[in-house]
Amino acid sequence: MRKMWFGLGLIALLIGMTLGGVSAWRGQPGPNPYAGTAQSVVTPNSTLTTYYAPLSEDEINGLLYMVEEEKLARDVYLTLYNETGLTVFSNIANSEQRHMDAVLSLIEKYNLTAPDTLDQVGVFQNEELQNLYNQLVEQGSQSTEDALKVGALIEETDIEDLEKWISDTDNENIKQVYSNLMAGSENHLRAFVGQLEVMGVNYTAQVLPQEQVDGILSSAPAHGMGHGMMGAQMNQANNGGITSTIANAFAHAWQWMRGILGRVGI
Repeated sequence: MRKMWFGLGLIALLIGMTLGGVSAWRGQPGPNPYAGTAQSVVTPNSTLTTYYAPLSEDEINGLLYMVEEEKLARDVYLTLYNETGLTVFSNIANSEQRHMDAVLSLIEKYNLTAPDTLDQVGVFQNEELQNLYNQLVEQGSQSTEDALKVGALIEETDIEDLEKWISDTDNENIKQVYSNLMAGSENHLRAFVGQLEVMGVNYTAQVLPQEQVDGILSSAPAHGMGHGMMGAQMNQANNGGITSTIANAFAHAWQWMRGILGRVGI
């Protein structure tokens, strides 16, 4: 009996995916690929694969905008890495690619059509983001300090935009991905400001309230999608910031240990 239900589930899922692929076009969500399945045939705890809810026009526009906004960060960082040689830009560019992939997973799941310029560095479908890319590259190319401030500016802007998109959606998929992206952006902001501090530059908030930025900078690194943070911390240590790097690493480890102890009731 269990095998029969499993087989029916696979057939239903295949039909749903096929219909979704046929009906997919830019900005138009396809049918629920999980409707009619007898039981989940994917990882039980994977919200992204088991949850499905129709998207509003704002949610669709948000996903298509966010994938290019994450691409903007990636492309600017790749360009500034070539300009400055600082590995913090290379590390975080790799992380931004993972951010793009996370948003793309939702675009694909909901049968939307992603911009066809995602593989072209410095080329954007959204004209506003195209102009912003050109402006940020020009600004960041002035000096190493300017380049790092551009990185921090991008991350502050990402955080502000993600806060808005999260508040405007009730879709659990989107909230989960956007929350992870925001945690990653906070990590990236810490990395760029850390590099500026090594240079003796006191950072002033450019988009967010100074109090919010100070709170982000003083908190332990978040578990999100900002995996470039480790490489950035190592680069900071190599450039003379070893004390702050060790302190941040200790705070992160302590936070993790407290979480483990809490789970076992100690």
